[in-house]
Amino acid sequence: MLADIGKGFGTDYYMVEEWMSDEDREIRDRVRAFCDREVIPVMGEYWNKEEFPFELIPKLAELGVAGHVIPREYGCPEMSNLASGLVMMELSRGDGSLSTFFGVHSGLAMTSIALLGSEEQRQKWLPAMARMEKIGAFALTEPNHGSDVVMLETAAERDGDGWVLNGRKRWIGNGTFADVVVVWARDEDDGEVKGFLVEKGTGGFTAEKIRGKIGNRSSWQADITLENVRVPEENRLENANSFADTSTVLTNTRYGVAWQALGHALACYEAAVRYAKEREIFGIPQANFQLIQYRLAGMLADLTQMQLVCFRLAQLMDRGEMTHGKASLAKLITARQGKRICAEARDILGGNGVLVDYLVGKHLADMEIIYTYEGTDTVQSLIVGRSITGEQAFFPTV
Repeated sequence: MLADIGKGFGTDYYMVEEWMSDEDREIRDRVRAFCDREVIPVMGEYWNKEEFPFELIPKLAELGVAGHVIPREYGCPEMSNLASGLVMMELSRGDGSLSTFFGVHSGLAMTSIALLGSEEQRQKWLPAMARMEKIGAFALTEPNHGSDVVMLETAAERDGDGWVLNGRKRWIGNGTFADVVVVWARDEDDGEVKGFLVEKGTGGFTAEKIRGKIGNRSSWQADITLENVRVPEENRLENANSFADTSTVLTNTRYGVAWQALGHALACYEAAVRYAKEREIFGIPQANFQLIQYRLAGMLADLTQMQLVCFRLAQLMDRGEMTHGKASLAKLITARQGKRICAEARDILGGNGVLVDYLVGKHLADMEIIYTYEGTDTVQSLIVGRSITGEQAFFPTV
C-alpha cells in the first residue's frame, strides 16, 4: 500500500476532462507521469532535510512547460490557460515545494517580464528561463509588509543612468539561488512602485535562507537585504509604473495558486480512498464503515467544486473576463476546501497520516502555505468584498 499511496487515479466525478483538448490532456499526462516517476518517490527525504532538489531542475526543464502561456517567439510553450492550470495541479499533487519553486519561476518572475518588461528584456531573459538555464525570483513581500504590501518601503532612487535600491524583502522564493530577481521598490521621486531586474552577483544584494518552516520545507524562501544595489536603467521593467501593474501579475498567478490547492486536495483524497479500501479495522476494510464513506463523500463534493471552479476560471481567462475578484474568489474557495480535504485525509489515515512517507501529512502542512501566500484568506475576502460592494475595506477611513 505504501508504494502506491501517492499514485493518482484521475478522480473526475463530473467528467471535466471532456473540456480538455488533446494537447491539454497530453501536457497533463506528461507532468503526471514525471511526478509519479521522479518526484513522489524522492521528495519526502528532501522535505525532511529542508533541502531543495536541484537535480530535478534539468528533468523538469525537459518537460517543456516553463513559461506556460507566454508566446513561442520567446521560447515558451504558449499552452492554453487550462493546460497551464493542469501543470500546476499535477506538480502540486507530486510535491508542494517543487510546485512553489516552479510557480515563482514560471509564474511570478517570467510573467512579470512577459507582461511588464521591454522587448529587449523579454528576448534576453525568457528563452533561457523557459529552458530553465536561468532561474527567476520575485521580491515583493517585506518584513513589515505582507498583506499590506502596497505600503512597501524598499526605495528606488534615480542616480544618473541607473537606480540605487535600498530595503529588505522577506519570504522570497528562489531568492538564494536565482539568476534574476524581480525586485519591487518605491520610486522616491513620484512615490510609485516600480519593478527592477536584479541580476545574480550584483553588489549589495544578499540573501539568507529562512529555516524552520512547517510546510513547503524543500522550497527555499529568503530574507533579502538590498544595500545600495545599483541597477542600470535597462533593467527597470519598462511597463511597471505603479502597484496596479504589480497587481496584474498577482491576479494572473492567483489563478495558478487555485490549481495548486486542487493538486494538494486531489493527492490527499486519492490517498485516503486507496488507504480506506486496503486498511482493515476489526478485520473489515475501513471503506465499509458508514462514517468513512460519509467523509469520503464530503471530500469528493469539495474536490468536485474545486475542479469546477478551476476549469471555469480557465474559460474566463480565455475570454479575457478574469477579474481581480474572480481570481481571489477562486483562491479563497480552493484554499479553504483544499485545506479541509487534506485534514480529513490525514485523519482517515490515523497515525500513519502524520508520517511523511504516507504523504497526506506533508500535503496538509504544505496547504498551510497555499492558504497563506499570494494573499491570505482574509485578503482574498476583502478583494471579493470590494467587488460586491464597490467599497474597499483594507484600511477603512470611517
